[in-house]
Amino acid sequence: MKLFKNLNFTKLKEGLSKTREKIVNRIAETVSGKAKIDTEILDEIEEVLLTSDVGYDTTAQIIEEVRKRLTNEKERSEAVIIQLVKDVIIDLLNSSGSKEEYTPAIEGKNPFVILVIGINGVGKTTTIGKLAHNFKQSGLKVIIGAGDTFRVAANEQLEVWAKRAGVEIVKKDKGSDPSAVAFETVQAAVKGGYDVAIIDTAGRLHTKHNLMEELKKIGRVMQKIVKDAPHETFLVLDGATGQNAITQAEEFANSVPLTGLIITKLDGTAKGGAVVQVCTKQKYPIRYIGVGESIEDLQTFSPKEFVEAIFG
Repeated sequence: MKLFKNLNFTKLKEGLSKTREKIVNRIAETVSGKAKIDTEILDEIEEVLLTSDVGYDTTAQIIEEVRKRLTNEKERSEAVIIQLVKDVIIDLLNSSGSKEEYTPAIEGKNPFVILVIGINGVGKTTTIGKLAHNFKQSGLKVIIGAGDTFRVAANEQLEVWAKRAGVEIVKKDKGSDPSAVAFETVQAAVKGGYDVAIIDTAGRLHTKHNLMEELKKIGRVMQKIVKDAPHETFLVLDGATGQNAITQAEEFANSVPLTGLIITKLDGTAKGGAVVQVCTKQKYPIRYIGVGESIEDLQTFSPKEFVEAIFG
């Protein structure tokens, strides 16, 4: 099955302009006009990365690997050092499993079930609408379950996005059991011959423990209909929060078996370096990134395209 891959390099480059200004322009200023790259300049590049939300451990990995590769370079020019930094970052992103050509394993799944989790305010609702749109563009039949029954207006917001994407939605009254919504959505997907079922979840309950237990319950309930559901569990993180995104990933990963990450709001922040950190620290692949507000702006993540867009 040929799935729609939403990759728009021009839009990606525009969306990452603030990150580019914070990282690449400063690296270029550091090495510009230097006859050769020495230890002092590498230390300055390290400082640039540290102040760009790449994180201490990840920055140390990048610089150490750049040092190693630099020993094999006869020419130590500005172009060479920037290319080395790019190559090392791409390799780190690839090492997390963020493959260039991620394709959801939909074949043989009836339906392919995606559970979308994350705290309130990260852009979970809009992400689900955009994700549904991407699948719809592949000619797939999609249904959404409005499982965030705790937040005021969550159903209404998701319904708006479902209409924009042209997909069906299952919803219940505020305060309903989220597991019941998930059950009915998967049940409707099986009966209606849907290819993809995307389940929204609450971002906050009374305590973190309650939230995590609720997510586990949703998984168990869906498995009564589709035994290996969910096939993907995507954690949505707000790229603009920088280090906080790393903390959120750690908390969810300790309680829920994640399969991938979706990073949103990268178009409005200079903290795109956090993408590199969350990839290398958590070792969960990034599947999609949000670089704008329109329904077409959830892009399939490609490490190479991402790095090329940052470095311009």
